[in-house]
Amino acid sequence: MTKPKSKPRVPTRSTARKTAKPASRKRPAPASSRPTAGPDTKHARIIAMLRTSAGATIASLVAATEWQQHSVRGFLAGVVRKKLGLNLVSEQTDKGRLYRITNGKAPPVAPDRTKPAA
Repeated sequence: MTKPKSKPRVPTRSTARKTAKPASRKRPAPASSRPTAGPDTKHARIIAMLRTSAGATIASLVAATEWQQHSVRGFLAGVVRKKLGLNLVSEQTDKGRLYRITNGKAPPVAPDRTKPAA
């Protein structure tokens, strides 16, 4: 009776990976050390246009940012009013609806509407 010949052990691919030292990954800088949005951002342009005494129309904001109308309206409601808490007023004129940021406290955001008790 003869013994079968044994093959020399060669490290398999998975063990070779485990023994190799992994390359260190670069991590992004913490959020606090990142620079804030510069004055040339679309957000800054919209807010600067709204702070003027003449105000701005949706059409002028669309032209300045190259956004669509619904995106501009969403920015006004979501960012300007809610996140930044600025007092955004609108008025109807012969040129269309004008939006302006005025000094003063913004009115509190209305609570979610509930159905009246029947």
